[in-house]
Amino acid sequence: MAVSVEEYRRGPFMRVEWNDPESGARGWVVVDRLVGGIATGGTRMRKGCTEGEVGDLARGMSYKTGVLKLPVGGAKGGLDFDPHDPRAREVLGRFVKAMRPLLESYWVTAEDLGVPQPLLDSVFDEAGLGMSLYAALRRSENPGQTLSRVREAFAVEVEGIALPDVIGGYGVAEAAKTAIESLGWPEGRARAVVQGFGSMGGSTARYLDRTGVKVVGVVDAKGAIANPDGLDVESLLAARTEYGEINRAALRSEDEELPREEWLSIEAEVLVPAAVSYAITPENCGRVNAEIIVEAANVPTTPEAEAKLLERNIPVIPDFIANAGAVGWAWWTLFGDITAEPEEAFDKLSEEMRRAVGEIMAAWKAGEGSPREAARRISQKNLDEFALEYGETSQTRNIL
Repeated sequence: MAVSVEEYRRGPFMRVEWNDPESGARGWVVVDRLVGGIATGGTRMRKGCTEGEVGDLARGMSYKTGVLKLPVGGAKGGLDFDPHDPRAREVLGRFVKAMRPLLESYWVTAEDLGVPQPLLDSVFDEAGLGMSLYAALRRSENPGQTLSRVREAFAVEVEGIALPDVIGGYGVAEAAKTAIESLGWPEGRARAVVQGFGSMGGSTARYLDRTGVKVVGVVDAKGAIANPDGLDVESLLAARTEYGEINRAALRSEDEELPREEWLSIEAEVLVPAAVSYAITPENCGRVNAEIIVEAANVPTTPEAEAKLLERNIPVIPDFIANAGAVGWAWWTLFGDITAEPEEAFDKLSEEMRRAVGEIMAAWKAGEGSPREAARRISQKNLDEFALEYGETSQTRNIL
């Protein structure tokens, strides 16, 4: 039975809290809403993670699936624990086992901050759940065929890097490129600063550089690296550790090292926060030099900071559009909309990103609210239509 729009807007479908007696770790799963009895969203692990953060991210996942027109609800898992702690894997394993009823029935999860996909899949395998896409595979009319298609896609590499690790950054770059074009800037005017140099930030920098947007600053845990004439992005990527930290020996003499807190002040037209949540706050947003912000991280800009930026006529392309590439790619693959060929993934993502960002920028320029408000309207409309068509419970029509 389908639920009404009003019922879906009352709040999250479910909140679950977990306390680990062995380590003291705390964890949460928030299912923001279901569509066809299913919801999707990654599992993160970081010291200081909160229930509120997980709830914000779950809501963002709903907006993300809505704006991409995916008939799937949004959810998120989060653990308040240091992923570098030697006990982290055991903690994650106990969390997965505790959440097994949700993972078997309707929560489809994947990698997120502090939880790489290979680790998550190995923990799922030990728990007898196979891949972290378990709930989606159970819904498929042909689970074996779907699993084969997904495994083939996940094994694809682009220039020696796994496709799942580059597709998200490609989408961010396409979002930025579309926003730049909508502002009518001449070719070559845009310069970018990317905060965070892991899989998302690194691939964003790579594809921005290839589209002619000069990357003049990048930021990792050690600090900022800047060069007004442009950084050698490929050299920096080659000198990157698995944690996204750059070996400073790879820097050129003209590259300048700056304190990490100076990243907002580097002169550039485009700012891409691609690391932690709540990085741009009311306290530091006054130092932003950029003319547009493209959110690659989840919830990197607080609402108060965004309001102040909009007062300065600085639009923010919201995370649930800009960083939706990996989610879109995974579900298009599950649905069979694309094959494992990377060209299909890039073409499909470029098409959807240009449509979505083009719509919200046009609305903002027409005075119809901020890009985020426009994106939420579009997403909510799609989600409401899906809710009425597919319903919320697992007994509804198979969407895979």
